[in-house]
Amino acid sequence: MNAFPDSASSATSRQGAPPKQATALRHRLAELRGPDTRPQPLDARRLAALAANPGCDRRALLDGAGVDKAALAGAIGAPSGFGQSQFAFVRGNAFEARVKADGGAELVRLVRSRLLPDAPEPIGGEVRRPDLAAPGTEGRVARTALALREAVGIRAWTLLDHPMLALDVAGTPAFLEPDAVVVDPGGGISVVEIKSFPMIDGFAEPAKVGAAARQAAVYVLALEAVAARLDPAPPVAHTVLLVCPRDFSNVPTAAAVDVRKQRSVTRRQLARLTRVEDIAAALPEGVCFAVDQDPGALRAAVAAVPASYAPECLAACELAFHCRERAGAGGEVTALGRGVRGELGGLATVGAVLSAARGASGDPADPAVAALRRAAALRAEALGGAAC
Repeated sequence: MNAFPDSASSATSRQGAPPKQATALRHRLAELRGPDTRPQPLDARRLAALAANPGCDRRALLDGAGVDKAALAGAIGAPSGFGQSQFAFVRGNAFEARVKADGGAELVRLVRSRLLPDAPEPIGGEVRRPDLAAPGTEGRVARTALALREAVGIRAWTLLDHPMLALDVAGTPAFLEPDAVVVDPGGGISVVEIKSFPMIDGFAEPAKVGAAARQAAVYVLALEAVAARLDPAPPVAHTVLLVCPRDFSNVPTAAAVDVRKQRSVTRRQLARLTRVEDIAAALPEGVCFAVDQDPGALRAAVAAVPASYAPECLAACELAFHCRERAGAGGEVTALGRGVRGELGGLATVGAVLSAARGASGDPADPAVAALRRAAALRAEALGGAAC
């Protein structure tokens, strides 16, 4: 899969931006990655994580430039071990192949039984599976759009296996590849997310289901952009099908997952992202994230981009260990969690919090400052006058 920065020129031109500006952005992002460094693709999992922390310019820029964050974390001495094991990858591929076997008849049966019980069965069990192959990422995006148009017009059960979708993120196109998209005889479009974690007695681990829902919400947004260009625009379901192994077997089962909340949050958060070119323009001259340079220079390059660390980053970003260390060293209250950060208002560091609690700074009319001073007084009373 080609990474989105290398296609920034044509995709941005489609949105009306001057070609010279798009070409300059593409070259700038290539300079940030380093010479002859292959860009990393921005997939739905990364987009969902990015939308969960839209205030992090560091992640937005590194993902926008296609920087390999895992290699970067190792080069600056903070490896995370983040990612999927080879065993899990192979197991997931084997399970997906089983789900889509027999021409996709079993997958369509699951879609019909869980999402569309009133829809007619495929005639003779036949399911259309159009060929989505095309040269290049943008060719696959165009072929997917054409296949969707044809499927909606024919109004028969159609399975799009690994279609390619495009979504604009902070002025840069991201190319996404859902596991499957099904078009029903009524012309509706549904996303299918296939995962290898088990569904035991009809229930799966909530954290994993939540992550799958956030990922599927990104696909729904991308499909809505495609559907909006069709006439008439077909409906894109906000309930997706999550397919998992049943219990401890390799037999597929499925559940309907409503992603309306995740879709709304993701759309709002992606809209808040600062444009990648604006972040890049604010960097000092010569900043580069090539992992073969001196570690000190590389750490300085990373430090040049503002970050917004939160404990949730540990489950979603390869640079989380590095950012946690720097946040702790700087006394940033974000290291304690977004909830704590929100309660403290404008007090951004532990030093500022302690100073406000002791009465050395802060506006007494500020609810956060008043609460801190009340807590400090209660603590001193309980400890016999010991200050915090």
